[in-house]
Amino acid sequence: MDFDLTDEQRMLQDGVQRLLAERCSFEQRLAHRAEPHGYSRALWSRYAEMGLLGLPFAEADGGLGGGAVDTLLVMQALGRALALEPYLATVVLSGGLLREAGSAKQRAALVPAIASGELTLAFAHAEAGSRHDLAEVATTARCEASGIVLDGEKRYVLAGDSADRLIVSARSAGARRDRDGISLFLVDAKADGVTRRGYRTQDHARAADIRFDRVRIGPHQVLGAPGAALPAIERAVDAATAALCAEAVGVMERLHEITVEYLKLRKQFGVAIGSFQALQHRAVDMLVEIEQARSMALYATMRCADRDAGERERAVSAAKVQVGRSARFVGQEAIQLHGGIGMTEECQAGHYFRRLTMTEIQLGDTAHHLRRLARSGGLIDA
Repeated sequence: MDFDLTDEQRMLQDGVQRLLAERCSFEQRLAHRAEPHGYSRALWSRYAEMGLLGLPFAEADGGLGGGAVDTLLVMQALGRALALEPYLATVVLSGGLLREAGSAKQRAALVPAIASGELTLAFAHAEAGSRHDLAEVATTARCEASGIVLDGEKRYVLAGDSADRLIVSARSAGARRDRDGISLFLVDAKADGVTRRGYRTQDHARAADIRFDRVRIGPHQVLGAPGAALPAIERAVDAATAALCAEAVGVMERLHEITVEYLKLRKQFGVAIGSFQALQHRAVDMLVEIEQARSMALYATMRCADRDAGERERAVSAAKVQVGRSARFVGQEAIQLHGGIGMTEECQAGHYFRRLTMTEIQLGDTAHHLRRLARSGGLIDA
């Protein structure tokens, strides 16, 4: 594999980092989270102007035809800035479902609106008790004379309280844990029967629990073949997991920089504490963990487009395990090196630590991915 960035990718990386440095400083982020949607709509529009919202979509659908590495670079930059905008929810996760399951007509109607910043999406899939089992779906989709009727409740829908439309998984056939019988539906978030309860997550992002009570939709709102959506869901979630790993690397990079800066400024016994060799060793240990996480995030990114489900899942789970372990180590070390101030609202380190704790459990926690990796025989064949 060639891990060198192209000139275009370096320009993309520099451009996103400059934008976020100018428009998403720590103080600006505090103001963004107080806005009605929980993020900056003005900054979202700037993403659209730069082409970031259409980046991973094919040119034929109205996108820019970017690859997985381009998404990795954007996610790393968003992680460094702790950006609140729903890029993962709309562009990566829901966009991945559109690419995997949507028809040409559906993509032509939706992708340009996403790319222009006019449309935001959220994937409503997780349910109470399902943990990280993507096949466990109890929400039902029944065919009646008036059309398809959805009933059920979804939990922890990322950016679900502000999304314009929802991609909803529901069971049209089979038992609750069957792999067959799951379908995807595109639902207007303000449709009759849809009830959203939004809330702020630990890292100051937004999510929602959503109830569907006899929500009526038409056949044109079905994404992909009815009853056969699980493989598309698995591919989209794996790609989103790889992107989440890339974001975590960006978070760890910036947290390490903040910590080293603090070690140079904080004085004890008349000297900067960064002059103590023991603390220098701990800062180096943090850097080693970040580099291990970076390598695995890049490996998962290169593998997430693999049509061999086994190889893709092994790479993604291995990356999520390493990133989860590295995130916990780097976060805890940063707080320890900052002392009590590290957990205060005024200290940036605490906010980055919060984001890392959320990253570790999103889209499958470390224990889940370690089990999945073990069941597949491990990353390296015996």
